[in-house]
Amino acid sequence: MIEYLREVSKKQDGNKDSGDSFVADVRRERRELEKGYRERALKMYPWVCGRCGRDFAGKRLRELTVHHRDHNHDNNPPDGSNWELLCLYCHENEHARNKVADAYVGDASAPDTRPTLSAKLGDLLKGRK
Repeated sequence: MIEYLREVSKKQDGNKDSGDSFVADVRRERRELEKGYRERALKMYPWVCGRCGRDFAGKRLRELTVHHRDHNHDNNPPDGSNWELLCLYCHENEHARNKVADAYVGDASAPDTRPTLSAKLGDLLKGRK
């Protein structure tokens, strides 16, 4: 997909119509790609959410999404090993958990001044003697 975007952006001549058609082309390409791997995933896996275990059929099947385990939407192996079917709610929760975890990471270069569990236990034991 990245290569496709680079090729299309090179072909643009800079006018607004070209930019609009570029966005439309990218969206159409993404929908086609998603449609392809979603259909394959629905043929491979039971129509059950991999997290909450709810069954999906009929009109509710549209609530079942394909989640990429490595979060790389361009990684679509033919065996489906990077996919899992999740309902809309569990899929949203999965991505929200990653955003929250990233927010807590903060500055990785700053030293961690929090006491370790063993240090806390040592302090507790010293206070009891």
